[in-house]
Amino acid sequence: MVFPNFRNKHNLDSMITPLDFMNYLKKTKKYPKFKAPKGVILCYQKSLMEHILKNHKVTKVNGFYGEMYLINETKGRVAVIGKFGIGSPVVVTLLEELIAFGVKKFISIGTAGTLQKNIKIGSLMVCDKAIRDEGTSYHYVKSSKYSYASKQITSNIRRVLEKFDQNYFVGTSWSIDAPYRETLSEAKRYQKEGIATVEMEASALFSVAKYRNVQLGAMFTISDSLAELEWKPKFHLKKTKKGLEALYRIALEVLKD
Repeated sequence: MVFPNFRNKHNLDSMITPLDFMNYLKKTKKYPKFKAPKGVILCYQKSLMEHILKNHKVTKVNGFYGEMYLINETKGRVAVIGKFGIGSPVVVTLLEELIAFGVKKFISIGTAGTLQKNIKIGSLMVCDKAIRDEGTSYHYVKSSKYSYASKQITSNIRRVLEKFDQNYFVGTSWSIDAPYRETLSEAKRYQKEGIATVEMEASALFSVAKYRNVQLGAMFTISDSLAELEWKPKFHLKKTKKGLEALYRIALEVLKD
């Protein structure tokens, strides 16, 4: 058996498109009643959303799954969306609808686990490519080991990080849909290959962004570790929280230009 079950389905047209769904919203008078922002920050952590709402002036808007806010200091050119869940299927569905609405630039920010002993909790990573160990991307593009971040927005992310004199590194991530099925054999293999992190969404987001011809970059802060070949969660540490807050500041600066 191959995956997806229907071989080469990425070459076939879809029965239902995101534009079909947006047209349905128009017909049922549920279409978003605001101008599409230039860029959107995809936020997975509830704690970071709470920090943003507490410390930044925003305007809540409706029309998409989760909670979406236009960031007032950008005059609506940038929005942040969160509380939509985790994993490739949900965030890709959201991404598709935002693209159909007219958004052209995205930055995904969240946490990741490290596979390497020299990468510390709270470190910031710019993800330039990701191993496709999730199922969603294979319905969009042909099979390959990696998918790649958009070059232009990744370059802009690095430029802003350096402008702010922020320490960071660039690396490859392992994207997997099943966090409770990460095995010791896989961790050893990817550690040996030099793969930096493990998370759930990057490879699918990169693939769909390429398929839809939009720009998308991804940044992580390190929240846990598999580097010693056992799980060491550190989500609760201030370093992790501060890392997430730094990612938001960088993403906002990149997208508002």
